[in-house]
Amino acid sequence: MNLAMLWATLRLMSRIPVPEKWSDGVEFRQLARGVPWFVLIGAIIGVLAGLVAVVVNQTGGGIYIAAAAYVLALVLLTGGFHLDGLADTCDGIFSARTRERMLEIMKDSRLGTFGGLALVFSILIKVCAVFTLAQLPLKEWFSLLVCAPIAGRAVLVLGMYGQRYAREGEGMGSLYIGQVGLRKTALTLLAGAIAVGLIAGIHGLAAILVTYVVSYALVHSIRRRLGGQTGDTLGALAETAEMVFLLALLWV
Repeated sequence: MNLAMLWATLRLMSRIPVPEKWSDGVEFRQLARGVPWFVLIGAIIGVLAGLVAVVVNQTGGGIYIAAAAYVLALVLLTGGFHLDGLADTCDGIFSARTRERMLEIMKDSRLGTFGGLALVFSILIKVCAVFTLAQLPLKEWFSLLVCAPIAGRAVLVLGMYGQRYAREGEGMGSLYIGQVGLRKTALTLLAGAIAVGLIAGIHGLAAILVTYVVSYALVHSIRRRLGGQTGDTLGALAETAEMVFLLALLWV
């Protein structure tokens, strides 16, 4: 696979400082070719955020602060990119308006009530889940924290394959939505499951399979409401998948 495409995709999906010259030759319209790198990008983000949590916990910060530090690290590493999509999606869908009006609301840069609630509960649930998982041995805890962003990136292909772009014209989401074939979709989901299985064992594998099922249902629910997907709904999908994965670890 093309390493320049890895760096270009990492630049798009995170705030990790990647020299621009590393992605030379990759055109904006070609970014859908970077889908096979999603799992690795999730792993990079997960390792960095997990290390922050471990360091905070081991240097006297305690489990509460470590859990909050992990979630904050995820936000900083991605620039809140997916959280913004979650807020916009919830503002639109829970407005209970027409499809066209929902899409207009989602495009509005102002934060509404439902978007605000989504942000609060998403962060709160993640922090509480990470805190609860901290009762596990340190190595196992770290492994599970690494895997949550892997799950969040792998499921993105479910919002791309066989979907249509819900808006008129083009947007960032149109680079991916409907542009990913069955082979890349299957390989990405398989790679995500294998990576999580190798890192976190059967516990993590069971959790990511639950995440795949819930994410598939969410994609089709959004499609019924909006007639397709947008860049915002992809962000919502990633955030929801991370949350579902962490919660699933508590019960599976």
